[in-house]
Amino acid sequence: MRSDRMKKGVERAPHRSLLKALGLTDTEIAQPIIGVASSASEVIPGHMHLKTIEDAVKAGIRMAGGTPMAFSTIGICDGLAMDHQGMYFSLPSRDVIADSVEVVATGTPFDGIVFISNCDKITPGMLMAMGRLNVPSLLISGGPMMAGVYDGKPIDLVSVFEAVGSYSKGEIDMKELKTIENNACPGAGSCSGLFTANSMNALSEALGVSLPGNGTIPAVDSARIRLAKETGMQVMRLVDRDLKPRDIVTADSFHNAVAVDLAMGGSTNTTLHLPAIADSFDIPFSIDLFDKLSKKVFHLCNLSPVGDHHIEDLHRAGGVSALLNRVQNLGVLNEEALSVSFKSIGEIASASESSNSEVIRPIDKPYHSEGGIAVLYGNLAENGAIVKIAGVSDQIREHSGPAVVYNDGELASKEILAGKIKKGDVVVIRYEGPKGGPGMREMLSPTAALVGMGLIEDVVLITDGRFSGGSTGAVIGHLSPEAAEGGVIAVVNKGDTIKVDFNKRTLNLDIPEEEIKNRLANLEIKRKDLGNSFLGRYSHFVQSAYTGAVLRRPGNE
Repeated sequence: MRSDRMKKGVERAPHRSLLKALGLTDTEIAQPIIGVASSASEVIPGHMHLKTIEDAVKAGIRMAGGTPMAFSTIGICDGLAMDHQGMYFSLPSRDVIADSVEVVATGTPFDGIVFISNCDKITPGMLMAMGRLNVPSLLISGGPMMAGVYDGKPIDLVSVFEAVGSYSKGEIDMKELKTIENNACPGAGSCSGLFTANSMNALSEALGVSLPGNGTIPAVDSARIRLAKETGMQVMRLVDRDLKPRDIVTADSFHNAVAVDLAMGGSTNTTLHLPAIADSFDIPFSIDLFDKLSKKVFHLCNLSPVGDHHIEDLHRAGGVSALLNRVQNLGVLNEEALSVSFKSIGEIASASESSNSEVIRPIDKPYHSEGGIAVLYGNLAENGAIVKIAGVSDQIREHSGPAVVYNDGELASKEILAGKIKKGDVVVIRYEGPKGGPGMREMLSPTAALVGMGLIEDVVLITDGRFSGGSTGAVIGHLSPEAAEGGVIAVVNKGDTIKVDFNKRTLNLDIPEEEIKNRLANLEIKRKDLGNSFLGRYSHFVQSAYTGAVLRRPGNE
């Protein structure tokens, strides 16, 4: 056992003495020792109940003859970090989470690990650590929040952001805004739409690193506690077989994850996280896979923020397993890929079916005949840009308009709410990329402001930053290379014509090539004085969005 490094033999008597200081008996020390990496905290609604999940996981481990040892990781709530300095730290926290788990799990050689996560950067960070450590492991999330209800209709966090825009426009009063605020987020769980947290927790099933149900069982459902106990028992079976993450997760696994993502219409942030997770598993991955599969995979779910359904509806309809079945029917699923359940992904898919043909459409009646995410290329995105194509209205699939340029997302939000943007404009928000932000902030507030101002179907927004899973509309992010790397987005001037063709997957600054070259030759990149700070170090090492914003490895300076 790996834990023998700290507990077996005469020379490990001091180590055993320390373990006994924790209250462990000789019997518990002799058993397989399982690390339980938990991000429970009182900071994030999706994590406020994770101590209950942690206790259930530990109970499962003990029932199966193991000894659990829990430890903590950090976490940021992207909603609480929005529109202030905190959002600079959100994406960088993903690497801190991965590093912290790697540090603890190497300093304490566990025989297996259960990762307990939930929200935006925590699940990807833990999966990155899983790939690096390659110890028998699996992940369980805390589950999604239930949708709120207002005026007889479901609402969620994005409803509140959009209500701010409606209030600014004079369409609702403060009383109505307060009512929406009070009802949108009713309790524990990751925000109830198909935002980044729920997208990644669902994709953990498609990757094969969590048990069926992980992505969709509501946080408040006792089935989540039972799943946690099953997870604790299952990690012991993985230890018995010495079945490690890299034995399970392959290129086929990432193929399946992208296919499910496209069928769901998941968050564009998955195009950051899946490449970063693949990198931690040393598996080659290109964002072009999203565009390649989007031509083969239909958009089958209409979940918030694009539609009215929520994760609880997807769960009742059969969950990710039922969606895998639909992808299998399309002939796109790599069925031999393994999972921590010891069943292949194909076996899980074959044993499942949807019970609601509106929440998970049949393949002959899709919401869209293409996948939910597309990759655009052009002189503004030499290395690619990302759009949630399922959220783009038909009337703006081909668009040419004047640029309105901002070097700051918060200023853009204020100007949108102040009525400074008109129909047909192309809003450009730059110096918000991984290096230039730094930290690639979410642009949920500008997009929600466009919704609230009634402009979301008449305006294109482009940025080298990223979007919340709650964003919708003709909003294009992850432009690579970013402004801080000297990308063409850095030389866009107010009034320049920008052309986008979502059908042809192109994004271009429509001025003469010679003019672009002249502007780039005279470009003075705006740099922030970050000093010897965490963000300064992150900005130095982080790579472009198309890589997944992974940090440069030693020797790759």
